[in-house]
Amino acid sequence: MAKQVAIFWPGDGRARPNEQALPNMEAATQKLESALKKLGRTPYRVPGFLTKPHESIEKLGPISDPLIGMFVHWVYGPHTTDGVVGKESPLLLASNFSGQWPGLVGLLNTGACLETVGRAHSRIWTSAESFESDPAFMARLDEWCTTGKVGYSEAALACHAPVSPAASALASQVAAGIRRRHPLVLMLGDTSMGMINGYFGPRLLARHGFAEHKIDQAWLIDRGRSVAAQRIDDAFRFVVDRGVTFHWRGAGAADFDEAATREQLRDYLAVLDLIDEYKADCLGWQYQLGLLSLRPPSDFAEGLLNSVCRPESNGDTVACATEADQGNALPMEMLKRLLLAKGLHQAVMFHDVRWGAEHDGRFLWVLLNSGSCGAYAFNHDPTTLSGVHSYRQPAGYFPVAGGTFAGESLPGAITWARAYLKGDVLWMDVGRGEVVRLPPAVRDAWWQGTTREWPFMAADLGVSRDDLMAHFLSNHVAVAYGDVFGEMVALSQELGFKVRILASKP
Repeated sequence: MAKQVAIFWPGDGRARPNEQALPNMEAATQKLESALKKLGRTPYRVPGFLTKPHESIEKLGPISDPLIGMFVHWVYGPHTTDGVVGKESPLLLASNFSGQWPGLVGLLNTGACLETVGRAHSRIWTSAESFESDPAFMARLDEWCTTGKVGYSEAALACHAPVSPAASALASQVAAGIRRRHPLVLMLGDTSMGMINGYFGPRLLARHGFAEHKIDQAWLIDRGRSVAAQRIDDAFRFVVDRGVTFHWRGAGAADFDEAATREQLRDYLAVLDLIDEYKADCLGWQYQLGLLSLRPPSDFAEGLLNSVCRPESNGDTVACATEADQGNALPMEMLKRLLLAKGLHQAVMFHDVRWGAEHDGRFLWVLLNSGSCGAYAFNHDPTTLSGVHSYRQPAGYFPVAGGTFAGESLPGAITWARAYLKGDVLWMDVGRGEVVRLPPAVRDAWWQGTTREWPFMAADLGVSRDDLMAHFLSNHVAVAYGDVFGEMVALSQELGFKVRILASKP
C-alpha cells in the first residue's frame, strides 16, 4: 500500500456541532498521525470538515491515496460515501471509543451506508488515551497499512439458531397475519441526516410483506393548525396526571415551558390523525432537519406513540422509528406482533448504540437515543407514564424548545434486532441479552458522560465490543423486553430475510 495516507474529517451538516467537536477532532487526529508515522507512513490532511455531499465529492474524489476518516462526533453518511463510491483505494473508518461525543455512532452509521452502496471499507477503534499504547489498535492499523484492509474474527456470527416447535408455530401464525394484510409504514419524510442505510423502499419492502406510504413532513404544520385546542388541553392534562416529570425552565433551558410541551402534543395529535387516515400500522418519523427551525423536536411525541399509556390511546403502541429508519421500523413491528402473540407487553424501544464499558466483569453497552423509547422501559407498567422525564433537547442541535422522553431503563431479559441492506438483499440481525441496573454512581457517571437528557439503557447484548464494532451494520437497534429470540429468527426467515445471529462466546 502507498506510504502517503490522507486523513479526512466527516462532519455534521450543521455548523455548531462541528465547532463543538473541533478540539476533540484535532486531538484525535494528532494521535492518529503519530500512530501512522510510527508505522512508517506519511499522513496528510484533507482540509476542513466535510459538511455537505458535494464537499465529499470534490475533496475526496480526486484522491487516489489510501483514506482514513476520523470519527469523534455524529456525522452524515453521505459526507463520506459520496466521495469514495466507485473508488477501490483502501478506506479506513477510525474512531476514539468515547461516550462524550457519538463518534462511534457516526462510524457505525457510515459503515452501514458504505455497505448499501457496495464500497469496501475497514474499521478501527480505541478507548486508549494514546492510540499508540493500544496494541490491538496498532496491530489493526499496521494490518491496514500493509494490506489495505483489516480482518476481523467471525466467531461471533452465525446464520442459524435452534428454534423450538412452539416458537416456529407462533412465528408462522404472525407471518400469516402479515401476509393477510401487509403492515403499512407511514413515512413522515425520508431518512434523517443522510442515513441512506435506513431506507429500503417499496421494491425491497414488498419482498418481505411490508408496504410504505410517504408523506411530506411539512404536512405536520398544516394538519397541526386544525388540531382542536381542547384536544391539546386534554392531552396535556393526561401526561401530567399519568406521571411525567417535566423539567421546564431548567438550567440553560429557560425557553422550555408548558407551551413547548403543548406544541409537541399538537404534533403528536396531528400524527395520530394521519395514522388513522391512512390506517398505518407503524411509523417512520424524519425527526430532525426539515422542520428543525420550525417545530419542536418530535421526541416526546415519539415516546408517547411507543407507549400504550398515551393520550387518545387505542390500547396499542404505534411502533415509531425515529429518523424514519426502516431498518428499525421493520423489526419493531415484527417484535411487537411476536410479543403480543406470546402474551408479553408489546412495547419495542429504539436506541442508538452509543458507547459501552466493562462493569462487574461484563461488557455493557450504553443504548441511548433521543427519540422513540417508550415509557414501559422505565416502569414496566403499561398503565402509567411514571418514570418518564422530559428535559429540553440540547439547544446546540435543536433551536426550537421541546422536551425529551427520558428515563432509566429497568432490568430484564431482552431480544434485539436490526434490519439492513447488504448486496441488494435485506438481512436481519437478531440477538438476546439483558438490561442491567447499574449502581447509582456508575449509572450517573455513564449517563452524564453521554447525553443526560436522553433515555438510558445499560445492556449486555450478548456480543462483545469488538465483535459489534467490527460487524454491526447500523448505529440503531430495536430492543424488546422478553425472550422472543427463537420466534424472531423464525419470523425473519419466514418473511424472506437473511438472518444473522450475533453472540460472542464467553
